Amino acid sequence: MKTIFHPQHRRWLLLCLFLAGPAVAQTRLVEPREVPLSLVFEAQIEATKQATVATQVAGRIIDVRVDAGQKVSAGQLLMQVDAREAAENVAGARAQLVQAEANYQRTLNLFQKKFVSQAALDAAEAQLKSARAQANAAGASASHAAVTAPIAGVVAQRHAELGDLAVLGKPLVTVFDPKSLRAVTAVPQAKLAEVRRAQSAQVEIVEPSGRRRIAGTRVEILPTIDTQSRTATVRVYLPEGEGLLPGMAARVFFIAGEAKKLTVPAAAILRRGEISTVYVLKDGKAVLRQVRLGEATADGEVEVLAGLSAGETIALDPVKTGIEAKQAK
Repeated sequence: MKTIFHPQHRRWLLLCLFLAGPAVAQTRLVEPREVPLSLVFEAQIEATKQATVATQVAGRIIDVRVDAGQKVSAGQLLMQVDAREAAENVAGARAQLVQAEANYQRTLNLFQKKFVSQAALDAAEAQLKSARAQANAAGASASHAAVTAPIAGVVAQRHAELGDLAVLGKPLVTVFDPKSLRAVTAVPQAKLAEVRRAQSAQVEIVEPSGRRRIAGTRVEILPTIDTQSRTATVRVYLPEGEGLLPGMAARVFFIAGEAKKLTVPAAAILRRGEISTVYVLKDGKAVLRQVRLGEATADGEVEVLAGLSAGETIALDPVKTGIEAKQAK
């Protein structure tokens, strides 16, 4: 015999199946456990290899070859500056060099015939050296009209546009190497000894999908203390291929040992403004309880300072548990 369900009954059955979820409840017994002890500091990602190319010759920008985000190779042409004025200076300097060479040769011939003194020959030689130096300097300035990449990497920012006037010292393009990044943080003087004793360092990045931890490859503590903030700069070098960008905010965890703490997974916590709660399972019922939390541990959980006791059971999926609790009333 074929059983026929009314549409309303079918919807009710589907809702029950959704609320029932998996056969095994997602819960955890809260007990003290060994967790890594860590010192946490706010940090920023920066490139270890970065260069800002500035204008070395005055003129108008007549060609722009790159934009932000574009990969470049060392020596690649980035911009071209109109160097007609620099070219005129080169021509003038070379003309003066030709004149100085001729003057020196004439003076040398006269000196050999004893018609002029040694002082006159020395003066002609000095004039020749000065003209040669000016010609070399003018040629170097003209060559700077072609702005090239000093390192291979990615264009972080273009500071000038086509048609802008380039003046001496004006930044044009910033290039960085994405394969060589580090997290930089300021550590108070009182915490430096603990940081030096740290066994390892991890860098945490907040992404749309959640928090990501990256193990540092090397820790460097600069040997100076800032006189204003009384902090030392600490650099944590990162491995290649992590997809990070300079300027990103980060947190550095210096792992300094282990200790027993009462912790819960971050996903088990419900946050409403400044209030944090978890669902505690007791006598077959889920009760929402407020807790006071500490710092996140190095393995991604959160320390519980008050509100929970060892031996209690919490729900790991608070959203689903809350729906089931409302349906049970």
